[in-house]
Amino acid sequence: MSRRNFVRAVQAVLVCTVATVSCVRNPPPVAPEPPPPPPAAEERPGPAPRLEPEPPPPAPVVPPIEADVDIVSRDLEQLNRESPLRPVFFGYDSSDLDGPGRRVLEDNAAVLRDNPTWIITIEGHCDERGTAEYNLALGERRALAARQYLVELGLQGDRLRTVSYGKEFPFAAGQDEGAWAKNRRAHLVISDR
Repeated sequence: MSRRNFVRAVQAVLVCTVATVSCVRNPPPVAPEPPPPPPAAEERPGPAPRLEPEPPPPAPVVPPIEADVDIVSRDLEQLNRESPLRPVFFGYDSSDLDGPGRRVLEDNAAVLRDNPTWIITIEGHCDERGTAEYNLALGERRALAARQYLVELGLQGDRLRTVSYGKEFPFAAGQDEGAWAKNRRAHLVISDR
């Protein structure tokens, strides 16, 4: 099996695993109550007030993974399937790391310090909105932001590769904010050790 086919197979397994875990850990979103109907036209005292869009919900919280004593004995496929490194989520149209994102990367940095031979590929992902070209550039900025923060935390840059997949490999199906928030991420994959 070529390295490229192996990587694609690992990615497919990761997508299925993440989707399954996401479905198990996250209850379905509760739809907000619809707003009351607007008053009749004759009751309106003037121009309708301008409504501000609702802020997006916070990024999904991924619980930390318990330390595992036999992590060294696992192969790459098994390591990635069991996800010792957690993804970092981003806001809409953003590559800025927020507080929770930094904390996730700090936890990931600790795992990487404990495993100094691991080479990591940081995959930048986006939701389905926007053009393919725009999302590839945004995914790259997300991957580079995560890489830069890991380097600032003391990890060697030559251990950290980046790639952008834009909107090509979504982690969550759906066309709502819940699915989109799960797809706006930097995903860390162990690519060599």
